[in-house]
Amino acid sequence: MSHLPIIVGFGGFSAAGRSSGHHAYRRMVIESLPAQERQETLAGLAVMMGLVKSEGGEYQSLDGQPLNLAQIESTYGAAVLDGTLIRRIEKTFFDVDAAHWQKNAVLGSADEPMVFELRRRDLPEPVPAGWQLTELDDDRVRVATSGAVEVKFDSYRDIPVKSAGQLPRGFNPGALYNSHYHPRALQLAVIGASDAVQSMGIEWQRVMDAVNPDQIGVYASNVMSQMDENGFGGLLQSRLKGGRVSAKQCPLGLNTMPADFVNAYVLGSVGHTGAIVGACASFLYNLRAAVEDIIAGKCRVAVVGNAEAPILPEIIDGYATMGALASEDKLKKLDNAEEADPRRTSRPFGENAGFTMAEASQYIVLMDDALVIELGAEIHGAVSDVFINADGFKKSISAPGPGNYITMAKAVAAARALLGDEAVRERSMIQAHGSSTPANRVTESQIFDLVAQTFGITSWPVSAVKAYVGHSLSAASGEQLIASLGVFKYGLIPGIKTIDKVADDVFADRLQISTTDVDRKNAPLDIAFLNSKGFGGNNATANVLAPHVVESMLERRYGKEAVAGYAARREATTAKAKAYDQQALAGNYETIYNFGKNLIDESQITLSQSQVTLPGFAHPVDLQLPNRFADMTAK
Repeated sequence: MSHLPIIVGFGGFSAAGRSSGHHAYRRMVIESLPAQERQETLAGLAVMMGLVKSEGGEYQSLDGQPLNLAQIESTYGAAVLDGTLIRRIEKTFFDVDAAHWQKNAVLGSADEPMVFELRRRDLPEPVPAGWQLTELDDDRVRVATSGAVEVKFDSYRDIPVKSAGQLPRGFNPGALYNSHYHPRALQLAVIGASDAVQSMGIEWQRVMDAVNPDQIGVYASNVMSQMDENGFGGLLQSRLKGGRVSAKQCPLGLNTMPADFVNAYVLGSVGHTGAIVGACASFLYNLRAAVEDIIAGKCRVAVVGNAEAPILPEIIDGYATMGALASEDKLKKLDNAEEADPRRTSRPFGENAGFTMAEASQYIVLMDDALVIELGAEIHGAVSDVFINADGFKKSISAPGPGNYITMAKAVAAARALLGDEAVRERSMIQAHGSSTPANRVTESQIFDLVAQTFGITSWPVSAVKAYVGHSLSAASGEQLIASLGVFKYGLIPGIKTIDKVADDVFADRLQISTTDVDRKNAPLDIAFLNSKGFGGNNATANVLAPHVVESMLERRYGKEAVAGYAARREATTAKAKAYDQQALAGNYETIYNFGKNLIDESQITLSQSQVTLPGFAHPVDLQLPNRFADMTAK
């Protein structure tokens, strides 16, 4: 019997805000929401951005005046909308019009000597041949050279890429916990995983007490590592800047840290851990590992996620030099305009000029179906399959290839086997990779079109969240998943609102690519296909089942009476999850960060031939393992 991996919690932070409670999704469809939900999300964002505060259960202006939801929307709504989603890169990162760099220069000439003064401690080591030193005092010397001197001048230059998907303006992820010297991506990992865990409405300790210690797994990573000053960026720049490497920059730069930090400081897990990387498909690579482990019974609880913080001049330079990013000049030419709109740089399936870099952290919590029933956990959806295929021989390593034909076809075939033809044809949608490059809009739509023809789909809804939040690399498919859970909840498929129309070269005959939100409340979806096409031939497609489908499957497996008992237990879970959402809307995230707490006393670990017992854990690790190759070994 296969165990069903059910999504019981989700969280994170992106350019659209906080993921838990569906608030990031709600920001994407803000104009289509009823007033109460729209105003609630706007108020939460206003608090996150430091425009409004919450005291004693009520919203207030910064000078203490009480505010209701309608007043927050009318007074601060425009600022909230302007300070979220894709926008011009803010100077808290760097100045895109005057980014710091160094210019090489040669002072003097080989024909005439040059004389200058400097502090003794600033002399290069060793002193170059041809430099003659004269002591001026205990601290300074005069240098006379017999030739030219190569120097580097601090300079500033324009960066052609001006926009990115940034966390809401004014929100500092490092302020949510004691994040001293943590790279930004790890700050995002901690707060994102904490948000996901708390969104469950079940205390984490209760989850740990319900399973063996080795039945919990964490599957998380990132693509670009931690490249800012506190990670590999500072490590690689220190000698060139005349500084020193710190003891933390090397370990904190590793791309396993989005998993390691979650184990060590959020969960306290001793179970399976893994950090799988597959370029832009990395979230789905980690998700597949977790799903397969749960289905096989190797794992009962999995935390899956990615955290990426790539808004750095060096990384943007790299992708821009490849021609992958939408530069200001490209957009001006595309729009035949004197100014480029910094909020419309990402245009999936429209006339576009490259993708838009973004930062984000997205984590989900999965449980097997039996544990969901036992604990009364929430059901936000389930992941039945994730397919991964490479491209075969390639010319350009970054170009798209045939592997995505295989993943999409297998995903739809698997959904057809599980739910039937009608569900696939009438009640499915695609969360496209939709990177906003000219090559992607053609190649990805061509795959969708061929798969639609093959399986008899005539009007396949397609959404692309990168139009809102940009491309967060490893976390990108996590953002597709979070948006899909919102679609299941609210029945609104986010339109691609950054395009005027679908580009003429898109294979759109069998696709429904809308520039406005699509209302499916009266025709609920059963399944969403998450598609990802990563550099290097990293293709992945995942099948995500809607909550009503999951509940139907549980009733078939466990019976109506057992499911009714589960529903009663779930009421308390739902209430606790709602309570967390309300406190988070008020800016009280209570980020889980257990630095140096509840350390395991290794001297208290006991071993026998049948089990390993760890202090602080309710159950032992079982050592009575079966012989998995009994037919190949002596009895």
